[in-house]
Amino acid sequence: MDLSHSQSNLSLGFHSHSSVPASTTTANSNNSNPNRVSINDDSISFQIDSRLRESSIPISSIPLQLLESQTPQNCRKIENGFSEERERIAVLEPKKDVEDTEEREEENRGEDDEEVEEFRILGHSMCLKRRRDREDSVSSSSTASAKRVFFDSSMEARKGAVRAWGNQPLRSADPEIFDIMDKEKLRQCKGIELIASENFVCRAVMEALGSSLTNKYSEGMPGQRYYGGNQYIDEIELLCCDRALAAFDLSSENWGVNVQPYSCTSANFAVYTGILLPGDRIMGLDTLSGGNTSHGCYTPNGRKVSGASIFFESLPYKVNPLTGYVDYDKLEERALDFRPKILICGGSSYPREWDYARLRQVADKCGAILMCDMAQISGLIAAKECVSPFEYCDIVTSTTHKSLRGPRGGIIFFRKGKKQRNRSLMNPSEDSEQYDFEDKINFAVFPVLQGGPHNNHIAALAIALKQVVTPEYKAYMQQVRKNAQALASALLRRKCRLITGGTDNHLLLWDLRPLGLTGKNFEKVCEMCRITLNKVALFGDNGTITPGGVRIGTPAMTTRGCLESDFEVIADFLIRAAQITCLVRREHGKAQKCFLKGLRSNKDVIDLRTRVETFASQFAMPGFDV
Repeated sequence: MDLSHSQSNLSLGFHSHSSVPASTTTANSNNSNPNRVSINDDSISFQIDSRLRESSIPISSIPLQLLESQTPQNCRKIENGFSEERERIAVLEPKKDVEDTEEREEENRGEDDEEVEEFRILGHSMCLKRRRDREDSVSSSSTASAKRVFFDSSMEARKGAVRAWGNQPLRSADPEIFDIMDKEKLRQCKGIELIASENFVCRAVMEALGSSLTNKYSEGMPGQRYYGGNQYIDEIELLCCDRALAAFDLSSENWGVNVQPYSCTSANFAVYTGILLPGDRIMGLDTLSGGNTSHGCYTPNGRKVSGASIFFESLPYKVNPLTGYVDYDKLEERALDFRPKILICGGSSYPREWDYARLRQVADKCGAILMCDMAQISGLIAAKECVSPFEYCDIVTSTTHKSLRGPRGGIIFFRKGKKQRNRSLMNPSEDSEQYDFEDKINFAVFPVLQGGPHNNHIAALAIALKQVVTPEYKAYMQQVRKNAQALASALLRRKCRLITGGTDNHLLLWDLRPLGLTGKNFEKVCEMCRITLNKVALFGDNGTITPGGVRIGTPAMTTRGCLESDFEVIADFLIRAAQITCLVRREHGKAQKCFLKGLRSNKDVIDLRTRVETFASQFAMPGFDV
């Protein structure tokens, strides 16, 4: 076989011979081409000819033995023949020194480690004899099997290896995680979900979150990515932005949007970082009045709780302690003294409407940017069931997973284009002055604060925003408000104290202090009875150590199909849970350890849990089956 005509200028030759006299070999070696290297064996000459190589570069030998054979049995015979020949030569040769003897013994051991493979060249059956790698003699058969699979270079074998790892269902790939997730599904189905900031997403959103979009890295904005292969990612993000503007009836000429923030807290901090300098002032609703920690938060002893207070100077405004409503007169007084760069409205636990027009006036007087965090009520605003902040605010942020019923994440809306005239009395704008939020906020999101966006989240958000503009979603949000008002009325009829006396949106605050209870103990009793809500500090509490109330929301159970009459039943469950809390506290005391001990195997808890599970199990669960 001669490959001397190949385009690579490399010739490879096999020459059969049984034996070559020493004189002939010497002659051949003396007269041979200097570019030709011969590797001799008892049965094969292996020649490599490279006419283009440098003469100074040596060619290393390849120690192979090619043994002509027809069957594997013949291969074994040849091996035996070689062994006998070696023994004959050992008898005839003079005895050498100990070192040579040890070398031969090592060779003999090496021969035992050799393996023979049969193959064909030009129709002739041949055997390839080669050494096995010298590895630990105790290697397991399973390891050898794994190596054989690994080095199988066929395409089907490679595909199979990928599928074996990549296509396992969760139940097989990680039974431990699967079992825990299955328990969580069961908990959601059998429980009553009343946390105001939680909701249940549809199957389409779940499918997007668990899609191939998870695989793509796409730092930057659409059309300006740091990586290639983002043409479809760009399409998804641009579509999501268009749907976000449409959901709130905003013009792309006057408003921009960034859908990349990982949460509303991230969105808020991106706004501060993009617009402010470290140490600049912000002003938001006090946390004990229902505000969010991302608007600035200090503990009673002065400890800075959030990044907003660590990197910026924050001063809160508060609610009227008698009514629970925001005191706008005192807000204005404090704002004019403090002169914040950003005035923030919106909160986590405020059950009433906001007076955006009044806040706009205050912001104009002190020269502040007006920002709204509508995380809790964004779905109601989109469905026009709450007053919209977009007419008055410069920047609006939100989560995407609460009343919007989308994936967990954040979103930022910002004004762009020509500024409105005389917006600020301190800094009246000129006719040609433009808003400059877009570049600053986008740059703060990436690269300042975040890495690549979660493309699966953005696609899931686009799906949710498409639903927001439908009549079905508007009817859903209307029902959310009706259910909240029905629950508030039911609790008020049972002599419960609600902050502000009711609600204008999807949540209400139940003050447990008149009952001598804390939100922490009541939350624990409800949890053991399959009712999920959250404790909340109220105005007048000593910080968040002993919160005096609970926050209750209606979006999640409304998603599952509950109506006003169902929330009447839920109100009975809540009253019964409060009675159990009072009984356990009276019998076992206030200490948390003693209180929890009193809940173990409590017959009243078991009875209420059974009733709650029976009630909740009759409603549908979106997204998955149990």
